[in-house]
Amino acid sequence: MSSLGAKQQFGSRPILGVGGLVFDNGRVLLVRRGVAPAKGYWSIPGGKLRMGETLTEGVERELFEETGLHVRVGALVEVYERLPRRVGTGAHYVVLDYLCEVTGGSLRAGDDAEEAQWLPVDGLGGLPLTPGAAEVIQKAHRMAAGN
Repeated sequence: MSSLGAKQQFGSRPILGVGGLVFDNGRVLLVRRGVAPAKGYWSIPGGKLRMGETLTEGVERELFEETGLHVRVGALVEVYERLPRRVGTGAHYVVLDYLCEVTGGSLRAGDDAEEAQWLPVDGLGGLPLTPGAAEVIQKAHRMAAGN
C-alpha cells in the first residue's frame, strides 16, 4: 500500500482516546471488547474523543455507553500511546486514562463492549488484558488508595 493509501485508511494524525478507571472494594471495572482492535481482550472502558467534546465529557459518555454507569471524572492517571507496528498497519492512538467515581446507573455491557464486570484487582494476572492495561490499573489503584 502506498503511503497515501495508508494515510487514507488510518489517518494522518494520532487518534485521541479517553478511558476511565473505577474501583470498588478491591475490584476494578473492566470491559471485554466485542470489536477490533483487541476483540475478546479485557480493557479499561473508554473510546475515541469526539470533535467538540471536552475530555471529561468524553470519559463520562464512553463509560456510560460501555458500562451503563454514570461517573464523576477525577485525576489523570496516565497518558498511554499505542503506535502501529509498521507504517500503514494500524492507527496511532494516544489515550488519556482518568480515575472515576460511580455516581449512578446500572452495570450492563453496551456499545462495543461484549461484557462489563467488576473484577478483583489482585486477580487480573490470568486475564487477557489489552497492552499496557495492567500497569495503568495498578497505578490507578495506588492513586485511588492514596499511595
